[in-house]
Amino acid sequence: MKGKKILVTGGSGQVGRPVAEALAEHNEVWCLGRFATPGVEEELRARGIRTYHWDMNDLGGAAYDGLPDDFTHVIHSAVRRGEDGDFNAAVEVNSVACGRLMTHCRGAEAFLYVSTGALYKRQTLDHPYAEDDPVDGVADWLPAYPVGKIAAEGAVRAFASVLNLPTTIARLNIAYGPGGYGGVPMLYFKRMLAGEPIPVPLEGQNWCSLLHTDDLVSQVPKLWAAASVPATLVNWGGDEPVGMTDCVRYLEELTGVEAKLVPSEVTRETYQFDPARRLELTGPCRVPWREGVRQTLEALYPDHVKPRPDASAT
Repeated sequence: MKGKKILVTGGSGQVGRPVAEALAEHNEVWCLGRFATPGVEEELRARGIRTYHWDMNDLGGAAYDGLPDDFTHVIHSAVRRGEDGDFNAAVEVNSVACGRLMTHCRGAEAFLYVSTGALYKRQTLDHPYAEDDPVDGVADWLPAYPVGKIAAEGAVRAFASVLNLPTTIARLNIAYGPGGYGGVPMLYFKRMLAGEPIPVPLEGQNWCSLLHTDDLVSQVPKLWAAASVPATLVNWGGDEPVGMTDCVRYLEELTGVEAKLVPSEVTRETYQFDPARRLELTGPCRVPWREGVRQTLEALYPDHVKPRPDASAT
């Protein structure tokens, strides 16, 4: 993409930041956020990105005073996750923020809302969830999170139709990569380094569809191109099914650090996606998950990764 005016919320996060940085080279990019992490705002500005202080918990219209309204493309990845357990706040903040943002940017060519696969009704651990599978918003590991996302999806669908704003709702799987904190695989590795237990299912393992940030970034323009009224709905994950226990064992293999896997009734549930609809919209991913995990470790924990095999050795 070139010559566009792009708005990114959650610009310091695992999704928003790499998208903003990649698109800033040939476009005018604005990032909205609180920028609570020291140094992040300065780093974004150094990449030519414009920043605007915005807190999605501020539900008043003044939150957008001074913000241009002529953006051509929007990606909304900011979220109130609901760690405080306040379901009503999660519903109100996420849905109202979507409505106000879409109204402010009603003239955009495309609006992309980043939702989550955590809202699907749990089936078998290895079930490949498709977009028409039932949802129930139950996640014992963070109960308010999927409820807020379901509410926000409803608001996004409504405002897309009312404003005639072409929209894509992309239910994200697990994004990971060298930027930010590295994603869920690196959260597990931090626990491994600390010797902390990692809860796993009593039987079998959780499955997911890891999405490397290189693939995520390359797919954003295609998801914008797929935007429509009514909103386009698509699962946003990688092509390969990945067992999370297999992923942790691979981290052990790459680093020699032991993982303390503890069978538990409550785990950080993950969901494997049926990639068919996304493949139609974006084409295949380019980064195999094992290579992506190794790259991420090498970038964030270089002192812990075993050297790559020397291909020239005999």
